[in-house]
Amino acid sequence: MTARGPAGLMISAPSSGTGKTTVMLGLLRALAEDGLRVQPFKSGPDYIDPAFHRAACGRASFNLDSWAMAPDLLDRIVTEAAEADLVVAEGSMGLFDGVAFAGATGHGSSAETARRLGWPVVLVVDVSGQAQSAAAVALGFARYQPGLTIAGVILNRVASPRHERLVRLGMEEAGLAVLGALPRRGDLKLPERHLGLVQAVEHPDLDAAIAGYAAFLRAHVDLAALKAAASGGGMAHATGLRLTPPAQRIALAQDAAFSFAYPHLIEGWRRAGAEILPFSPLADEPPPDADLVWLPGGYPELHAGALAAAGRFRAGLRRHAETRPVHGECGGYMALGAALIDKDGTRHEMAGLLGLVTSYEVRKMHLGYRRADLIAPMPGHAPGAVLRGHEFHYSTILDQPDAPLARVIDAEGAAVAETGSVRGAVSGTFFHLIAEGAA
Repeated sequence: MTARGPAGLMISAPSSGTGKTTVMLGLLRALAEDGLRVQPFKSGPDYIDPAFHRAACGRASFNLDSWAMAPDLLDRIVTEAAEADLVVAEGSMGLFDGVAFAGATGHGSSAETARRLGWPVVLVVDVSGQAQSAAAVALGFARYQPGLTIAGVILNRVASPRHERLVRLGMEEAGLAVLGALPRRGDLKLPERHLGLVQAVEHPDLDAAIAGYAAFLRAHVDLAALKAAASGGGMAHATGLRLTPPAQRIALAQDAAFSFAYPHLIEGWRRAGAEILPFSPLADEPPPDADLVWLPGGYPELHAGALAAAGRFRAGLRRHAETRPVHGECGGYMALGAALIDKDGTRHEMAGLLGLVTSYEVRKMHLGYRRADLIAPMPGHAPGAVLRGHEFHYSTILDQPDAPLARVIDAEGAAVAETGSVRGAVSGTFFHLIAEGAA
């Protein structure tokens, strides 16, 4: 049995930094204010934007990743939008940016997801520093890949009415619809840190900021034309999002230090009958009684002193690990280790359940998709299982004495040194799990 999801749009751009996130948040809020049930999605591996999407429209946002997810998982996630009036998905990086696959580039791109699901693309174009030339850029995007529909463009950072008029003339000559023109405003930039945007829970006056974005879009974007341009929805399995949970009762760390968990995983576990028990290491809460403790990624380096001083949390974690499994991803992995050295060179003792020692004193970026072939078991997955995920951090490993958890390669097949670790029932990885499967 199959069901067709609602019509949708993909909000994308030629590159990062064009303003598509603020456009996305303003659009979600404006449509929700108009009484529409809007289902947000995020294309690609991103664990920060979905929380902003939820704050904007009051509905949980899920990642769609055509590199890491098999087609049936993509379909099942989209199925959950079946009761929405409209889908609005936010792209990542540039529209066609993805990894190489079978000699072709763009695998895992926003364009690939939009084409598969039949969603037209709204291209947010930063027109600062150019006029009619912006149309040549947009026209190239419109013609680059057959089978992909560009519904129109939203011009961003327009300097003046004259500037807008010249850009519009170019777009008209190229046969591209202009769905809106946003004047340049310095206050339309979300605060950032080294891993991109700050988390939604950390943003000062987030609701007021999103309301301001929505008002700005109402004044300068043709919302009726945007809604009319939506189409597609793809054919999706009607079984819904149901994933096999790694345990029945899962104690999940959730606070400013540990918040990078992919929403489709947590919701999928919950829908499959697992009980999710949140707790806060930063509040020095021990894990609640559970079958498994799961520490997601986040920013432990910003809270290393507080985590080192959280005696009740660390003692409770150790007691749990004596008889039941513990798993950490990226920041959670670091917190399970022996020590974390912050950017100032100060050493902070961590839980000590693994021998891992990491440092931020000398920063080095680790970024990209990961395929892991498990050597040892981790919660929910047996040796030999193939996992797909994504890694993004700036820490350096100083010591990793435990047995490796997996053989890890990147999207192009090159070996990755960060293999994860396992000691007894405790395991950790630098990659964030997205899905299981080699497809």
